[in-house]
Amino acid sequence: MKLYSGPLSLFTAKVRIALDEKGLDYERIEVGWSPKTRYEPHHPDVIAFNPKRQVPILVDGDVVITDSTVILEYLEEVVPTPPLYPSDAASRARCRHFEAWADEVLFAPVWDLIETGVYATGSPGEAARRESAVSAFDDLVRSLDAQVTKGHICGEFSVADIGLFVMLTAALTMGASLPSGLVHLPAWIDKVGSRESVRRDLEAMLAVPRV
Repeated sequence: MKLYSGPLSLFTAKVRIALDEKGLDYERIEVGWSPKTRYEPHHPDVIAFNPKRQVPILVDGDVVITDSTVILEYLEEVVPTPPLYPSDAASRARCRHFEAWADEVLFAPVWDLIETGVYATGSPGEAARRESAVSAFDDLVRSLDAQVTKGHICGEFSVADIGLFVMLTAALTMGASLPSGLVHLPAWIDKVGSRESVRRDLEAMLAVPRV
């Protein structure tokens, strides 16, 4: 099993944590990255495997998967223990909902923070874009707090916890902060962040030079 990974790719981080949770041995192939050129020139295998030229890419024998959500579902089917999805249909739907929400909703302001942080150029409008991203992040976090308890999102640790934690902590390392008055989210962040697989990956990402 091989994983094509980007050092600061949030979607790859989800897969790395899942692989760690399931105790799977794999070859990790880091694609080139720098704040000036980003991922260009693209790794030739990434070009060959994914028309979008993006990581993560999981290769398992003849199977090639190029989307983090599909990779997580594949890993669950081929290695069901320990589970990263709940066993009942309603809870699985909730789990998938929150993972998708992290990827498709929360990621939007997070990406704006990355673009105006790691990839900042000093161009006109950058400060306003960053301010708007912080405001949007605050609103989303407040709505999330009402749906999170001190435990995990879907009862037990799952892909929902992984996806949400990766996006939230990315925003926090990019200059955003948790708004005041949150009831459940700080405890949830501490709980998920103390998990070995999560802690290891977060520490590795924070150690990547960004200049």
